[in-house]
Amino acid sequence: MDATPDHREARARVESAESIVVFTGAGISAESGIPTYRGEGGVWRQYRAEDLATMDAFRRDPDLVWEWYGERRQAMAECDPGPGHRALAALERRVGDGFLLVTQNIDNLHRRAGSERILEIHGNAFRTVCSGCGRGPGGYETSVPSTTTCVHCGDRLRPDVVWFGEPLDPTVIGAAFQAAAECQVLLCIGSSLLVRPAASLPEIAIEAGADIIEVNPEPTWLTARARWSFQEQAGRALPLIAG
Repeated sequence: MDATPDHREARARVESAESIVVFTGAGISAESGIPTYRGEGGVWRQYRAEDLATMDAFRRDPDLVWEWYGERRQAMAECDPGPGHRALAALERRVGDGFLLVTQNIDNLHRRAGSERILEIHGNAFRTVCSGCGRGPGGYETSVPSTTTCVHCGDRLRPDVVWFGEPLDPTVIGAAFQAAAECQVLLCIGSSLLVRPAASLPEIAIEAGADIIEVNPEPTWLTARARWSFQEQAGRALPLIAG
């Protein structure tokens, strides 16, 4: 489909901006086929996400939690970045240091698309970290580590994600808030904006005078306050606005 006048106006604003923050939620990855917590069959049907993605569950049965994350890693690794992910990576290459991508997603698709200036506020499911000392083996793994015992302190290694009941890293979310307060344009992509404090990012940008561009198939509280709001899939809108 061709760009509308609104697409062209939003693109012109993006191209003129020297500082841009992009905030992405699950919607941009849903287009790539990222599976939800619960599949159609198998052992996981008897569990809710809240039964497994918690520190209590990990303490009770770390092998079960790792089995679940091993399957999730494999399933997510089979998905490819979509046109929305690639458009944002291209935008970063043009804007350079004035660009920051803040994502709620743990699926690594932004990095695989080529994005580098990223704050993953909920972590990354392909990284591993020690539940004790906080150190990890580094890198990104698509299966369960060969050992889940930390070589530094002997505690258990865990997926490097924020579980239910855990706070966000104050350094990471603080950097996101600061960037939102200083940007000229904020793009909000594929988020229902129901989970705080992350959903506060657009509010901070609005209060600082930034122009807001929203891309989400369904309206949110931000829709009426955005300068441009496109009720479309990210894979359709972002190549027209940012690619």
